[in-house]
Amino acid sequence: MQPGPEQRLSPEERGNLTAYLDGELAEIEARSIATKLSLSQTARRELDSLKRTWELLERLPRPPASPNFPERTLDSIRAVDAPTSAWARDTSFLARQALKLCLCLLVIAAAASTGFVLIRNSLPDPAERLERDRLLAEHLDEYQEIGSFDFLDELVRSREFGDER
Repeated sequence: MQPGPEQRLSPEERGNLTAYLDGELAEIEARSIATKLSLSQTARRELDSLKRTWELLERLPRPPASPNFPERTLDSIRAVDAPTSAWARDTSFLARQALKLCLCLLVIAAAASTGFVLIRNSLPDPAERLERDRLLAEHLDEYQEIGSFDFLDELVRSREFGDER
């Protein structure tokens, strides 16, 4: 869009007007604003309004700084720039290392507990198997004397143990 007599400055250009007045803009941006000002009467009015505002602000009395302003400013700068003591750095380092160690121990304990529970629940209980096989163990000698199932089949076919019909 070509600049016309009624074209307004964009918000970015309006923000750069103060820098334009102070000569602080880069050459390309300054040329862009100068071109728009030469072609747009609305833009020139905005520039004049800004100039008048700055002139009025310059006429206002400036409040004096408090007597301890420089001291407070320097103290706050020193507090920000002051390196921490070696003890504080070492303590902070040790605290971080202790936290890492505790976290590692917690993870190891959780993994060990999980493994214990999973293995305990997945393996059969030996006491349960012994109870199940108790009857077999009590009569094992008798079962071994029988030898094979052929003998049992003969017993079933015999008169004494067979079906009575």
